[in-house]
This record gives sequence, C-alpha cells and structure tokens, in this order.
Amino acid sequence: MNPLLQSGGLPQFDQIAPDHVAPAIDQLLAEARTALETVTQADFPAEWNAVASVLDVATERLGHAWGAVSHLNSVADTPALREAYNASLPKVTEFWTTLGSDKRLYAKYKAIPESTLDAEQLQARKNALRDFVLGGAELTGKDKQRFSAIQERQAELSQKFSENALDATDKFSLYVETEAMAGVPEDVVHNTREAAKAAGRDGHKLGLKLPCYLPVMQFAESAALREQMYRAYATRASEQAPEDLRQYDNTELIREILALRQEEARLLGFAHFAELSLAAKMAPSPQAVIEFLHDLAARARPFAQQDLADMRAFAARELGLADPQPWDWAYIGEKLKHARYAFSEQEVKQYFTLPKVLAGLFKIVETLFDVAIRPDQAPVWHPDVAFYRIERAGTGLVGQFYLDTTARDGKRGGAWMDDARGRWLRPDNRQLQTPVAHLVCNFSQGVMKDGRRQDALLTHDDVITLFHEFGHGLHHMLTQVNERQVSGISGVEWDAVELPSQFMENFCWEWDVLRHMTCHVQTGEPLPRALFDKMLAAKNYQSGMQTLRQIEFALFDMLLHSTHAPTDDILPLLEQVREQVAVIRPPSWSRTPNTFSHIFAGGYAAGYYSYKWAEVLSADAYAAFEETADDSGLPDAQTGRKYRQAILEAGGSRPAMDSFKAFRGREPTLDALLRHQGMANDGASATVAKD
Repeated sequence: MNPLLQSGGLPQFDQIAPDHVAPAIDQLLAEARTALETVTQADFPAEWNAVASVLDVATERLGHAWGAVSHLNSVADTPALREAYNASLPKVTEFWTTLGSDKRLYAKYKAIPESTLDAEQLQARKNALRDFVLGGAELTGKDKQRFSAIQERQAELSQKFSENALDATDKFSLYVETEAMAGVPEDVVHNTREAAKAAGRDGHKLGLKLPCYLPVMQFAESAALREQMYRAYATRASEQAPEDLRQYDNTELIREILALRQEEARLLGFAHFAELSLAAKMAPSPQAVIEFLHDLAARARPFAQQDLADMRAFAARELGLADPQPWDWAYIGEKLKHARYAFSEQEVKQYFTLPKVLAGLFKIVETLFDVAIRPDQAPVWHPDVAFYRIERAGTGLVGQFYLDTTARDGKRGGAWMDDARGRWLRPDNRQLQTPVAHLVCNFSQGVMKDGRRQDALLTHDDVITLFHEFGHGLHHMLTQVNERQVSGISGVEWDAVELPSQFMENFCWEWDVLRHMTCHVQTGEPLPRALFDKMLAAKNYQSGMQTLRQIEFALFDMLLHSTHAPTDDILPLLEQVREQVAVIRPPSWSRTPNTFSHIFAGGYAAGYYSYKWAEVLSADAYAAFEETADDSGLPDAQTGRKYRQAILEAGGSRPAMDSFKAFRGREPTLDALLRHQGMANDGASATVAKD
C-alpha cells in the first residue's frame, strides 16, 4: 500500500505522506545493497547488461522513490515531510557514497571489455570510471572512512542551508497601509491585500518572494518602504537579519561546507575544490575560467559604467535623488527605462497571460522540433500543477512533464527543471522507459475578480524564465539515447547544461513568435508591434551592468573554491571581487552569500561560471537560426532538425564540444553573445578557453 514502493508508472504524488518515507526508503536501500553485493561477486559476469539488469534496476527504483520525496520537499514542504526527509537523507547519502566508492564495483566496470560495448555504453563506462575515482574508490582505510563521513555531513549542511534560506524568506512579513503602496502595480496591491486579510490584518502583507519583492523595489514611490524591503532581503539567513529571524543564519554552515569541500578535494589529490569540480566539466582549469570571466568583464565594463552614469544623471535630474542608495537603483532603473523607451514592464505584463504564453511556447517547440504537446493525466501535488505529454508522429510518446508555475509558501524559490525519470532501454525487460521532467517556476498567481481567480499575468522576464526551463526540459525529454547514464541531461558536462535552456530564451525576442503568444487581459488584443519595437530597443538596457553582476557571482564562486582559505571570512573576498568588476557596491551589511543556494545547496559550487560559459555556446548556436531564417524571420525547420539531432537528441552520449561542432561545424566564439547583448563594438573575436 506504500505509494513509494509501486513499480513502474508515475509517482503517486497525491498519496505520498511523510510516514511512507522511512519504510519505503529502508526497503529500497536494502534491495539496492543486495543488488550491489550480487553484481560484485567474483563469479558475476563482467558484462554491461548483466550488471545493469541487477544493479541499475534496483538503484533506479530507489532513485525514483527518493526523487519523488526530494521533489515534494522542494515544492510542498511541511514540518512532517521535512522531518521524514531529513531522517532518511543520511542513509541515502551513505548508500550513494558507498556505491560510488566500491572497489569491487569499480573493478567490475574496468573488467568489462570495451569491444562488447556500443558508443553510448562506452561513454557511460568512461564517465563511470571517472566518477569512481572522484567518488573515492581508490581511497583506503581512514581516508575512505573520512571521505564517506564528509559526503554525509555535506548533504546535511546543504539541506540545512536550503531550509534556512526558505524559512528566512517565508517567515518575514511586513504589514503596511495602502498609502505606502503608491506606485506598486495593481495586481501586487490586490494580492498583498488578500494576504493581509487571510492573516486577519488590515492593509497589505508584504513578503520577500520575488513576485512581491521585485515589483515593490521597482515601483514603490516610498523610499522608506523600499529601504525596509531591501534590508530584509539583503540580510536573509544572516546575523544581520531581524532578531527573530537570526536562527536561520547560514554563516557557520558556509564555513563548514567550504572546509569540508577543501578536505574532500585534498583526499582525492586535488589542490582545491575548484580543481575537483572542473574534473567533470568542459573548462580545462580554474585559471582558464578566471581568465574567461576577466575577459568578459573587460568587454562589459565600459557599457556598465555608461549604464550607471545614465542612471545617476537621470536620478538627479528627474527624481531628485542626488545620492542614490542601494534600494533606489531598481526604482531608478525602471523609471529611466520608461522614460527612454516609453513603456514599462507592467504595461507589457497585461499582454502575457499564462495560458496564451504556454500556447505560444508549445507552438514554437512543435514547429521547430517536429513534436506535438498535449494535456495528459497524472497524480499531482497541488491543484495548480498541470501535466503534459510530448508525442512525435510515427514514434508515439516521446516524454512527459509536470508544470508547476505558482509561487506559494512551502515552495523553494527560483525556477528549475528536474528529471523525474530518464529515457532508458531497460535491460531487464527490453522495454523503453520514456523520460519525465519537472518544470518549476515561481510566478505570481492571478488576482481574484468576481469570485474567480483570473489568469496569471507574466512579466517578459517571467516568459524568458519559462522558455529557459523548458529548454532544459527539451534536453531531457527529446533525447534518443537509450543508456540512462548518458541520456538527456545525464552525463552532460555541467558547464554545457545551460546551452539548450539559454538557447530557448532567444525566441522570446522574435516578433513572429511573440505576437502569437500575447493577448491583452482585458481587450484580448495581441501585443502591438509598436510596443514590441520599444521592448526590442530596450532589450540590452543595462546589459553591461547585468553581465558584471553575473561575473561578480561567478568570480566570487571560483575564487572561493580555489584561492580562499576556508577558515577565513568570505566577505573580504567578496569585496575584492566587487572592487575588480562591480560598478554598484551593496552596503557593508548586505549578506548575499548567505542565500547563494546555487553554490551552497544547488550543485553549482565552483561552477556558477557555467551560466556565462554556456551563454557563449547558446548565443552561437542561435546565430545559426539567424543565419538561416526565412524572409519573414521565422526559424528554419531544417536548422531546427539539425539542432535537435546534434544537441538535444545526443544528450550526454558524447562530449558537449563534439555535439556543438556537429551542429555548427566549428568551435564557439564570443561574437554572437556580445552582439546579442549590444556589446560588440570592437570587432574582436575570441573562442572559449580550451586545452
């Protein structure tokens, strides 16, 4: 009766309860350990499919169940579920650490003759042997025991970091009177009034989730309100937070995480964690990444300095702000954007209703990649969640995905794609397992009107986010690789994973795509061409500053995991990085690292540069569509087919650079990225760093 123990099919998300977790995970761990013992016996054949039929089948079942629990922990967190998750987390971590460092299994994989493997299996085996080494399989004695302890403790710390960031965000609230909301968009005013009423209070209840926080910072006329919200947001999960929220301080967790990562790297023979992190990535060395970031910063800095000068002049001239404070910049930026381009994000937002945007997104995907997207049925964890299937004529079902777009309490912030299961030609029954993805965003819900919840309205940035995550989903779901270790996103170098997601963002700036996915919430009219032209003119507004902001994060991350001593305070390093690249400096009490979940809880440690690295790849890939577009500007279907086959369908079955060259016929250059972001005025060309 335990839904986590059901074999095959989709997770029973509507039935999974906290008390199901421990019994199911304990049973599946026991089965997986038995499978490991079976395949590592001396008389068990060193054959790929023989091992997979026993071990991979067992670990896949464990992975499905734990993946469902982990997913619910991210999107439907409750005290009981959190307790159940944390109780099983050490056991699950210990098993995967043991599996990845098992000398007998390592020897079994090494003994499999290469002549018996196809190309996909060869790549999977190559990755597996590398991962055994990185997983401590060659360690012995006390070093091996210490390595295992480090993995378990890191899992605990990362989970606690994530919980603190979520709780510090969810548990902050600020109640204000209606007068303080002057300038704030009507839908935010409405939703915050609803939130206050639900809490039994008058006025408006403000929180730190982005659908509320960002519009307040951009539009609230009250500088005092902007300062309150900025200070609360910038000090989350730190010792600078309000006293009643300091229990969520992540400072000590960060220090311990960094120390453990350094120790782990040294145990494996690396100078520091950055070297360990890059062992499975495209970038050849930390120094190559640092040089890449400095090169990009040097190109962006003149544009960022001009952005800042324009904002200062406008603020003094038009807003009476001779000395702008950190909480003023988003407000100034929005005002200048409106003055310069005669439109605001709120004007654009009225045209992007969620159903219409989804229809437009599905249409471009169907046209470009020769598939059909249809509504489907599956148990879900919240009424707002939808489920879809992707089909191809002559092939049938290609993949399925859950779509969860609404921000709510108990749901981790941000947006992400996660795999519920991967494509796999199962060795036990020779049946093809089709991939399933989770696509998660945190958009504001529609307002209540006449007793009915209206369609959610998206900003254009929200639309870009949706396309981005769907790009990840396509990478996962359109793969044609049959080995699960290298199908879809599995086995793809981390600094290339963002290529398909960032690639999809480009379509959000194409008129022939955009006009078909807009519909004014009141009149039903599509986005006017004149408004689109203003949006396009503003596309690279402050791109220099935005680029430097990403480089600041990426450079801090790489230096933190290479040159920084884990016992030292991280704030001086952050100031050093800002001195090198930033044009706007946050106040000394800002604690951005304390909620930097990407690197302390999300897998991007010594890898945040991947966003900019992959942006080079994605911009160059999209340039192929620009070069082959027809007279109307629509993407060429043949180019779409080539991209699908070379990038999406190949998954991790070969190095990412090989897939890129199969599509473009050459290595990537910075040119397209600089051109797309309005920073290509020097005619320079450069390739990304390589061996």
